[in-house]
Amino acid sequence: MKTHPKIIDRIIEAIRESNTICVVGHVRPDGDCIGSQLGLTLALLNAEKKVTCWNQDAVPQKLRFLDPGKLVGRPQPGQKFDCVIATDAASHDRLGLAGKHIGARKLLINIDHHQSNTRYGDINWVSAREPSTGELIFRLLKTAKWPITPEISDCLFTAVSTDTGSFQYPTTRPATYHVAAELVSRGANLAKVCHEVYQSFPLARVGLLKHLYNKFRLTHENKIAYLWLRKADFSRCGAESDDSEGLIDHIRAIEPVVVACVFEEIEPELTRISLRSKTDLVNVNDIASQFGGGGHRAAAGARIHGRPLSVQRRVVNAVRKALASARV
Repeated sequence: MKTHPKIIDRIIEAIRESNTICVVGHVRPDGDCIGSQLGLTLALLNAEKKVTCWNQDAVPQKLRFLDPGKLVGRPQPGQKFDCVIATDAASHDRLGLAGKHIGARKLLINIDHHQSNTRYGDINWVSAREPSTGELIFRLLKTAKWPITPEISDCLFTAVSTDTGSFQYPTTRPATYHVAAELVSRGANLAKVCHEVYQSFPLARVGLLKHLYNKFRLTHENKIAYLWLRKADFSRCGAESDDSEGLIDHIRAIEPVVVACVFEEIEPELTRISLRSKTDLVNVNDIASQFGGGGHRAAAGARIHGRPLSVQRRVVNAVRKALASARV
């Protein structure tokens, strides 16, 4: 595992010199975000720091088992911090409301693994080689010699597992398995994590799956799969936006599909897109960046203003051009 001793030492020194610390994560948090936020927050609390953990959005239902003490709260104005640590957020904008309430600080530390990270912190530890921010937090805690308790291990194992597709994505490296093994040896409850994250979906999600298999479309010789999720679809299923997490993998898994896309209605003329690629030849981070978004080579997203049909045409056309350039 490649190390970054200078940057890690700078972060550890900054944390040790700070008393009040805020840990923030990106909007619409996933397993890597919440796992990294909570794993770091618990470690800092054990180090007797005064810690606030903020996220604009609530912890998704399937991840609430990681936060029985309800440490993750909504951002509040008027607070001052010695240090703010952003985890798994590729840009300051991705912090949402939290970004608006962390201005009264001495230092901002940015810890992330997204290729598209904008280096918005005073100290930036951005390692796109790592498949998850959870691995970076694990390395930070080990270097600092802070205890990695079973509770912290649950959080970081969840972070590592979810952002690697349960160790299935090609970003998974040998070091990832070593980290996972060490977390289990330190008390991560593998059965509990796997049950809560992968085997305990609400009934409403079944409704979304039914919608997916009825409504997904294929184009460009079945190499592109796409699906629309509108507010009415969520209402009809009794589902929340969080319930759509991972749905894209179902259309990505179709054999001839190379790139999958989910269009989700946020407002009548604001659409969230999620992109997934099955080949290194097509970098969806580059596609998302054309629309002001970003992410990784194999997984990226953006928010696009415009009429829905226009957004669909522009995105599908960009994917088609990428496939043609890659000769896929």
